[in-house]
Amino acid sequence: MEEIKTQTGSPASRHKKNLLFVLILSGTYMIAEVIGGLVTQSLALMADAAHMLTDVVGLFLAFIAIKIGERKADASKTFGYYRTEILAAVINAVVLLGISLYVLYEAYQRFQNPPAVQSKTMLIVAGIGLVVNIIGMMILRKDSEGSLNMKGAYFEVLSDMLTSIGVMIAGVIMLTTGWYYADPIISALIGLLIFPRTWRLLKEAVNVLLEGTPKDVDIHKLRQSLEEVPGVKEVHDLHVWSLTSSVNAMSVHIIRDNRTAQNPLLKTLTEVTTGNFKIIHTTFQIEEEGYEEQEMHL
Repeated sequence: MEEIKTQTGSPASRHKKNLLFVLILSGTYMIAEVIGGLVTQSLALMADAAHMLTDVVGLFLAFIAIKIGERKADASKTFGYYRTEILAAVINAVVLLGISLYVLYEAYQRFQNPPAVQSKTMLIVAGIGLVVNIIGMMILRKDSEGSLNMKGAYFEVLSDMLTSIGVMIAGVIMLTTGWYYADPIISALIGLLIFPRTWRLLKEAVNVLLEGTPKDVDIHKLRQSLEEVPGVKEVHDLHVWSLTSSVNAMSVHIIRDNRTAQNPLLKTLTEVTTGNFKIIHTTFQIEEEGYEEQEMHL
């Protein structure tokens, strides 16, 4: 059977070495932080350790998704395996939301009866974590701009960086004043800060899974551009969707003027679409005047 030829690897593929480095860095520190959280009895530090744990899992999922996404298209997956990256982004977002809710619940419990915390040790562990997370963010920040999967990985590290800062603030307050309520209060604030970005990530990923119009494609402007091509009488059944981040596809039906040659028209339509819009895969159904389908959409 002839192999289906398509682009292999997603835009995130070129970032996998950076992702793997951050994964190893985070995994190494996670072990130390989990031990530190148990020793100091700090909820804020435990929250940081929990986020670091989800970081490692999330980064691992993101890396595996990239590897799977590099597999070539075949007869059963004609568009390839791009969507595995979106599934990883959804899982990362759901896990982060779940952890945030758990931290809020624990903060409420501890606010009623805050335990004594080993503030000095807590500060040292959180400081190391902050350095590790800043390094991870610097590595992943640029990569996150072109891929929801990489954005999910970046948000994992970002959330941990915020947690580390919060832990250090709580540690300073408890060390200087002995006011142990700072631990659950800072933890609750961290949980609330993570919510908005994670929610936006989840919405973007779900939009891809629902084959919604990509946010970087103006479908109304696209329709207008196609209608303005000489020889086009009507545009209908226009659909634009994403296979994964930055890999957008389009299909459309074009009714042409019967006096217009089909091949030159098809060439112009392709150039207008791929040249002016962030679309790399196009499908045009060219129809003559008088041709009618049983059902038309959009």
